[in-house]
Amino acid sequence: MIKTQTFKFFALSLLIFLQIEGFAQEKSILEQLDEIAIIDQKVMMPMRDGNRLATDIYRPKTDEKVPIVFSRTPYNFNSYGDGELRTRTMQSALDWVKKGYAYVVQNERGRFFSEGEWDILGTPLTDSYDAFDWMQNQAWSNGKIGLLGCSSTAEWQMAAASLDHPALAALVPQGYGAGVGKIGEFVEQGNWYRGGAGQMLFTAWLYSTQHDPMAPKLPDGIGQEDLLRLQRFYDMAPEYPRVDWKEGLAHLPVQDIIKNQNGPKGIYEEMITRKPNDPRWFQGGLYHDNMPFDKPSMWFVSWYDVSSSPNIALYNHARENAISQMARDNQYLVIAPVLHCSYTRATENTIIGERSVGDARWNYDEVITAWFDKWLKGEESSTIDQLPKVTYFTMGTNEWQSSDVWPPAEAKMTEFYLDSEGSANTRNGDGKLVAKKPKSQAKDTFKYDPMNPVNSYGGNVCCTGNAVQGGAFDQSEMELRDDILVYTSEPLEEGVEVSGFIESYLYLSSDVKDTDVTIKLIDVYPDGKAYNLDETIQRVRYREGYDKEVWMEDGKVYEIKMTPMSTSNYFEKGHRIRIEVSSSNFPRFDRNMNTGGNNYDETEAKIATNSIHHGGIHPSRIVLPMIQK
Repeated sequence: MIKTQTFKFFALSLLIFLQIEGFAQEKSILEQLDEIAIIDQKVMMPMRDGNRLATDIYRPKTDEKVPIVFSRTPYNFNSYGDGELRTRTMQSALDWVKKGYAYVVQNERGRFFSEGEWDILGTPLTDSYDAFDWMQNQAWSNGKIGLLGCSSTAEWQMAAASLDHPALAALVPQGYGAGVGKIGEFVEQGNWYRGGAGQMLFTAWLYSTQHDPMAPKLPDGIGQEDLLRLQRFYDMAPEYPRVDWKEGLAHLPVQDIIKNQNGPKGIYEEMITRKPNDPRWFQGGLYHDNMPFDKPSMWFVSWYDVSSSPNIALYNHARENAISQMARDNQYLVIAPVLHCSYTRATENTIIGERSVGDARWNYDEVITAWFDKWLKGEESSTIDQLPKVTYFTMGTNEWQSSDVWPPAEAKMTEFYLDSEGSANTRNGDGKLVAKKPKSQAKDTFKYDPMNPVNSYGGNVCCTGNAVQGGAFDQSEMELRDDILVYTSEPLEEGVEVSGFIESYLYLSSDVKDTDVTIKLIDVYPDGKAYNLDETIQRVRYREGYDKEVWMEDGKVYEIKMTPMSTSNYFEKGHRIRIEVSSSNFPRFDRNMNTGGNNYDETEAKIATNSIHHGGIHPSRIVLPMIQK
């Protein structure tokens, strides 16, 4: 622990800095913290293998033992950057200390001041257990720990919970898809895959995150006093040149995208070679459905995030398979109509892409505080007692709703069949969605050229820089491409809510060994605006499972079950339900080069002639969870 005189020197230096800079008119966050908290920064928490993880601790000035809100992250939380004080972490600390909690934030191993080698999605689970042990045994700790974070600060929580450490009392994972390995039919491997196709978000993200093995490091064993001094002018954060990812992600081969930008070497070069069922995905920090789970959890998902469906599937898995009845009864889910980790950015007129979803605000702070009060302090909470198991936002009606289960029990799976006279290409074609299975067989054919893929426009995305802007956007101009098949229902005579998992089954033939099938679900307004709701993809070689690759025969028709989509959307009277079918959605997903090769190391592609068959013995269809209002 830091000596009192060292902390006083640190605090006095910061206060002098603030006064010199003219910030003394109001009490700074640091001054407020200094009044109520003991600040212990750059504590090097020991792990069992001798490596130490950099940890900042903020705890109330009290003789009573306090619970801990713990956040472990790969991101930089150093108190200084470019010689200036950064207060974001201190603000979070101040908020939690005021509520009677110690707030502890820690860097993953190999990140910034933490020792060891970093491995995204592969951090040793022992790091979590050792951290819980250390915190539990501090004299000021009441022995109860709650986990809090979003995205990469949440992805490790579920696998850590599988260790069943007695001090871990509750979880609040938000936007946690990168921690989902295999859950039921979802084989995401940390958002690396969807339907066996590569998601390109990690290519852009790792460019500015992975540490080059040749980068300078601090010597092992450096003391806390030196670290406190160094953090004022040296935050260990590399500064990467900005990349235009609209162009950068188009480089081939995929394995050289970061190299082409003169970016850092690192874990990407190895990870890009892994197939969906590679044993390496099952070593380290991902949570898979064969791992135990027994912790109360408050799960937060958003409709326009990269992993809504697998995230919700993980909630259902925990609720159905937690070891104890206590844990099964204490799983809660909140689904918001926002982008990745943008929950508290909702306003009274929330715009997601181009579509307004109205007032999407929610009392996150109150509920999360009540959650931790219940499990870490043992306090009764009417806020939690009255909270439904599932709280979800329905777009279209623009309202928060509740349910005991997901999908809502009243949702009825309803089939809509693809139909056409053979010309469903573009929104001006003859593609239809119909309620009755067509008797006559037909097919719609398009050319898929990997060198001219369908561009991602809006969608359920994260972390691709300027390459893809997430959210709902009018797809009508995109639907003029000849390589997009468009199937649209008649205008609805009555409004209908679609809430739950969305299944789709498409019958495909092709003249190549392997290709992709993509689908989007769309709400078409009376004026023709077509807003995307969710999207998915299936790499056809994995149609029989992710543990093998099975090639197509030229002209043979195969049933392709797509990975499920999810939404909650009210299609108003007069609106139409539409799906788009194609073979690319780039750069949300990597391009299938249509060769049957590795994709990641290829620069030459084949143009595929793909056909979607429907009617008769090929009932291509989408199955919607519909609730009549």
